[in-house]
This record gives sequence, C-alpha cells and structure tokens, in this order.
Amino acid sequence: MGPLRSLNSYLRLSVKDPFQEIHMDNSQRLSSRGSLIVLEGLDRSGKTSQSTKLVTHLKSEGISVEAWRFPDRSTSVGQMISAYLANDTQLDDRTIHLLFSANRWEKRSLMESRLRSGTSLVVDRYSYSGVAFSAAKGLDIEWCKAPEVGLIAPDQVIFLGISPERAAERGGYGTERYEHLDFQRKVAQHYAKLQDVSWKVIDGGLSMEDVENQIRELALDCIAKCKAGKPLANLWLNCG
Repeated sequence: MGPLRSLNSYLRLSVKDPFQEIHMDNSQRLSSRGSLIVLEGLDRSGKTSQSTKLVTHLKSEGISVEAWRFPDRSTSVGQMISAYLANDTQLDDRTIHLLFSANRWEKRSLMESRLRSGTSLVVDRYSYSGVAFSAAKGLDIEWCKAPEVGLIAPDQVIFLGISPERAAERGGYGTERYEHLDFQRKVAQHYAKLQDVSWKVIDGGLSMEDVENQIRELALDCIAKCKAGKPLANLWLNCG
C-alpha cells in the first residue's frame, strides 16, 4: 500500500465526526470564546427577522454579539452574487456556487478572530444554504459540500421549519431568483439531508413571539457552553 493510500485510509478511520476540532494546545482548549449561531431556513421563513431580534436581545443582556449575513454583499465577490440574484447577470451553476463559497471564505479569518475575542456571531445563512440551493439545481451534493470543508463549524444551527407553501404566502415573495415554489420544495428536501448534531429545528409556523423565545433559549445555552471552553471546530472535514 502506497503512502498516499495509507494516509487516506487513516483519515477515513480517524475522522468520525462532520466536524474536527481546530488544533489548540491545552492552555487554549478551555479558553472562553464567542459562539457561532447560524439561522437557516427557506426563503421567507422568518430567519432574517429572528436574527435581528436575537441580536437585539443578546445586546440588551450585555453580551458581545454581531449580526452577520451571507452572502455578504459588501465585498467584491458579494456584489457579483447580488447582481446574479437580482437577475442582472447570468452565471453557470458551478460558478455561482463557488462564488458563494468564496464569499464565506473571505470572511473566515475575521470570523475566527471575532469568536476568539469573545464576540458571538449570529449568522443569517451559512454553508448549509449554499449546498441546499445548489443541490436543488441538480448539482451533486458532495461536490457542493467540498468547497465548504474547513470553514468554521457552527456551534448551533437553528432551522426555522416551514412549508414552502406557507412561506410563499408571506409578503415580498418572488422578488429574487430562487423564490419560486417548485424550487423551494427541492431546497427543503436537500436541507433535510444536511441536518446533523448541531441542528435544532423550530416550527416556523408558530407565533413570532414563540419562535423568538425558543431561539433565545437555544442561543443563551450555546453561548454559555462556548464561554465554558467548548473548542472551535472545522466544518465537514470528512466530506468526500
């Protein structure tokens, strides 16, 4: 058996989680840090409104927190994505998928720095959206996951579950490229394939107040665990 094959065999046996801890020495391993909390869901599921509400609440509790959103349309890559979503430009499905991934990678170093400094991040959409939407177009789901490998793994993914039909009844639906009922049904199917131990699913059809309270409880518990020294991890290192 050659050295490369031996290495690959070792990696397949040794990496059993979808996440792998970022290497740290013992003195760093128990360091207090911020938490990475991601809200996911179909278009018009309410995640953007709930992200804003959560950040406002955490700040009122004296917690250092920032609101992030992907795609980040403030960067040059993000501006290309924005033009695509508004139907102003046309791009191959693989090209736009890689741009979405690049948009997350260009923020990775800043994300890690913020988390290590003790600031929690509430992120509206992350890698799961990128994979679910691209796979809904017919791209292989493992191919879609590959460029995301090594990004920082969320400490908590909060998925707002709502039927595509219910989401389509909400105001503003249909203004961007992906807001079509048949497509959103496919996205929902691929989201279901991506659920892992970091996910909690909340019924997005409940009242806004009930959803808000459940999200707060999950977020505060997650923040406490990260303050207690939960190590950072990398995403999907056993992909492929």
